Amino acid sequence: MSGVKQRRLPGLTVNRLIPNALTLLGLCAGMTAIRLALMERWDLAIAAVLVAMVADVLDGRIARLMGATSEFGAQLDSLADVINFGVTPALMVYLWALSGTGGLGWALILVFAMCCAMRLARFNAALGIDEPAPPWASRFFTGVPAPCGAGLVLLPMVLSFELGEDILASPVLNGVMLVAVSALMVSKVPTFSAKRIRMRQSYVGLVLVGVGAFAAFLVSTPWVTLGLVGIAYMASIPVSVSVHRRLQAGRPGKERARDEDSAA
Repeated sequence: MSGVKQRRLPGLTVNRLIPNALTLLGLCAGMTAIRLALMERWDLAIAAVLVAMVADVLDGRIARLMGATSEFGAQLDSLADVINFGVTPALMVYLWALSGTGGLGWALILVFAMCCAMRLARFNAALGIDEPAPPWASRFFTGVPAPCGAGLVLLPMVLSFELGEDILASPVLNGVMLVAVSALMVSKVPTFSAKRIRMRQSYVGLVLVGVGAFAAFLVSTPWVTLGLVGIAYMASIPVSVSVHRRLQAGRPGKERARDEDSAA
């Protein structure tokens, strides 16, 4: 047997495990947010959801930078997102504002969780399908992404830390928010994507200063800062729809001009 060359099984480097480890870290943060909500530690529960959001942003980008993308990682990420941004925020809103509404409030959070799951399933089904699309289409998401949907339904809770719960903990307000965000997640409404944003070299320093200022405000006045971010995102939705329509309307003319130039 000494002359027989043994076949070595391929292994995984530690670098390829880092993105999946971040995904699992985010999942633990999302589950911890549920525990904190059951203890009525609403501020810490929001902080745990933010940790899950940061992990969700980092895992995919680190996987691409390290060349560690995989089908397993993509599926794991989506399963974690269903819990972190579908189940967790829905339960938090129910425990905070809708527990007194009985079956109606429970039905609303079920709708939100189902819409989040359907959105992620639609996203997974579209992976690997190359459909012809104009270059500018990559600037937009179809519908509201799951992490943004979670942030929107938790926006009344975030604002209540500064403004009080008298109005913001209203079952009517939170129920309407759940229904509206659920519809946006599974809709065809175009929303801006930050993944494809490019900037001129001369703007890099200004952007870095802005990021530093945002971090400073987030540390000093977290709830006001997060509240303003949520309101700004809501205001960006009609703007993204307008920009998308304008680009879509201008596409045929640009294509004709390009064809005429090539023919000449």
